[in-house]
Amino acid sequence: MENSKKDSLYYLEKAPVPKAIAHMAIPMILGMVVNMIYNITDAYFIGRLGSTSMLASITLALPFTTILMALGEVFGTGGSTYISRLLGEKNIEGVKKASSVNLYLSLLSGVVFMLICLPALSHVLKVLGATGETLFHTKDYILTFVIGSPFVTTNFTLAQTVRGEGASTESMIGMIISVVVNIILDPIFIFLFHMDVMGAAVATVIGNTCAVAYYIYYLKSKSPVQSVSVKDFKPTKEIIFSIFKIGMSAFLLSGFLIVSSLMFNNYAVMYGDYVVAAFGVANRICQISDFIGMGIYMGVIPLIAFSYSSNNMERLYKVLKTTLLYLVSIILVIAAVLFVFRTQVLEMFSTDEAVITVGTTILAALLVSTLFAGISGFFTSMYQAFGEGVQSNIMSVARGVALIPIIIIGNNLFQLNGVIWSMTASEIIACTVGVILWISSRKKIMNASLKERMTFNPDEI
Repeated sequence: MENSKKDSLYYLEKAPVPKAIAHMAIPMILGMVVNMIYNITDAYFIGRLGSTSMLASITLALPFTTILMALGEVFGTGGSTYISRLLGEKNIEGVKKASSVNLYLSLLSGVVFMLICLPALSHVLKVLGATGETLFHTKDYILTFVIGSPFVTTNFTLAQTVRGEGASTESMIGMIISVVVNIILDPIFIFLFHMDVMGAAVATVIGNTCAVAYYIYYLKSKSPVQSVSVKDFKPTKEIIFSIFKIGMSAFLLSGFLIVSSLMFNNYAVMYGDYVVAAFGVANRICQISDFIGMGIYMGVIPLIAFSYSSNNMERLYKVLKTTLLYLVSIILVIAAVLFVFRTQVLEMFSTDEAVITVGTTILAALLVSTLFAGISGFFTSMYQAFGEGVQSNIMSVARGVALIPIIIIGNNLFQLNGVIWSMTASEIIACTVGVILWISSRKKIMNASLKERMTFNPDEI
């Protein structure tokens, strides 16, 4: 157990920075890429059904599935950064208690979410903007996710908390299990069982459940520091505050993005189902660069948190600079290639000329956005790793709120083009907010005393 513990902490504490970043980020990137492949495959299978309304339904359902992700990330982001900082302080007993509390609170949140949504499903569909034939497909898709809520939220949570101890490979394995099961079951449920969009949702829930089973197996049998034991489930003011202080920034970001997505869907529907379908396809294609960027800046959060809480400033600065360099370079290359071949890529998912035509413009806007979104995400991850709830919450609000006035103004002035390019403008603004926050708070954060860097400060409450 002791040797396993040393291996787990080696990359967080002692490995050369490029090697440590690669160890933490590459498995995360691979997991995200595999997940992106699933999303594209999912859209491909549904697209083969030849129904634009079915393709539009999974886009309309995106804000709802984002809520599940947001619930999982409250505990995933909050719990994993808390665990990494506790490890930096060498507080192993605290890690065991925090990980157990985090797991069971996440599972409970999924159960509560399911109980709330089941009787309110018809109202949810209205809010999502589903109408006509699309309404029935969206209902089938969402109902399945509601029933599987506990497993979906817990999967998002455990993928991050496992990575919080430096076990990035194990986190990736769980993600791959989920996606591979999805891809195998998709054609079976969609075509063989004729379940259409509901079949895609069932495959996703089963995949998430398999991943949760793997993560619990790892934490129970192999993790040197975390626990899934009910005996360690001892919620305290310190644990709950430390989890939610940072976890809420992830929730706020997802929450505001839900509002933004709802607004975008409702504005897009005004111009026709083909616009909604085109956005859904373009968004999945753009995930190639988005997910790789997320894999980098989310993957190194434990590394940043550990270095900061252990006061290893030389290592911390090198991690930040190297990560940003990798992030910008990789996103630019991928976005450039996709931009050049955007028409050919779109033709792989739809034969509808209207979808392809508007899709090329939407994909161009999303690809321009991806660099600014990556930098904004990097700033947000930094603040989460530092345990700076105020700054991370400001970044989350900025990234979500900026789109709301911009899309209204864009639609009034430039109609559909204004709606499409509003996403790019909002990411540029959020990125600018991140730069301003870092300039204004960098000195205070980096010069903080060891006591101020502790995972819990009663004065913050």
